[in-house]
Amino acid sequence: MRAPMRVGLLGGSFDPAHSGHVHIARAALKRFALDRVIWLVSPGNPLKPNPPAPMAARLARANALLDGHPRICVSDIEALIGTRYTAQTLAALRHRMPGVRFVWLMGADNLAQFHRWEDWRSIAANVPLGVLARPGYRLQARLSPAARVLRSARVPAHAAAGLALRPAPAWCYLTVPLDPSSSTALRAAAATP
Repeated sequence: MRAPMRVGLLGGSFDPAHSGHVHIARAALKRFALDRVIWLVSPGNPLKPNPPAPMAARLARANALLDGHPRICVSDIEALIGTRYTAQTLAALRHRMPGVRFVWLMGADNLAQFHRWEDWRSIAANVPLGVLARPGYRLQARLSPAARVLRSARVPAHAAAGLALRPAPAWCYLTVPLDPSSSTALRAAAATP
C-alpha cells in the first residue's frame, strides 16, 4: 500500500514573496519529511487593515522566486473557491483531497498571534501545525496563548519527520537558521523614494 502524500500548506499574503518564504518552505520539506509544499496566496488577510497588491502580481513574483522548484508550488485556490479564512480553506482542501496528510506551516510570528485567527482551535484540531522560527519571535511564540492551550500536543523537534502522520492536535516548533527577510520591510523600502 502506498504511503499517503504529505503536503505542507504555507498560507499568506506573499506581499511580496521573498527569500524567507523559500527558506522556510525548504526547511519544512526536509525537517517535516514532506512530499510537497504549496504556497496558498491569499486574496486578503482579515487581520491586516490594508489590502494586498493585486493577486496576479503576487502570484507572478512568487512563481519567479521559486524558479520552477520541483516540490514547492504556488496556488490561488482560496481566490478560486472563495474561502476567506484558513479553517474554511483547510476544510475544502481536505474534502477535495481526502487521502493527503496536510501540515499547516507557519512562522513563529504567526503562532504568536494564532489565537486571533478565526476558528483557530478548529484548525489545530484538524491538521498538524509546523511552526518555524522567525527572527524576534521565538519567546513570544512559545509563550503565546495558542502555545499554552496546545502545550500537551507539542511534538519534540527530534520527531518532526513524523508530524504529518500524527493525529491532530499536534504541533512542532523548529529552530532553523533565520532569514531576516520581511514582506513588511520590502513594501516599506519600495514605498521610500
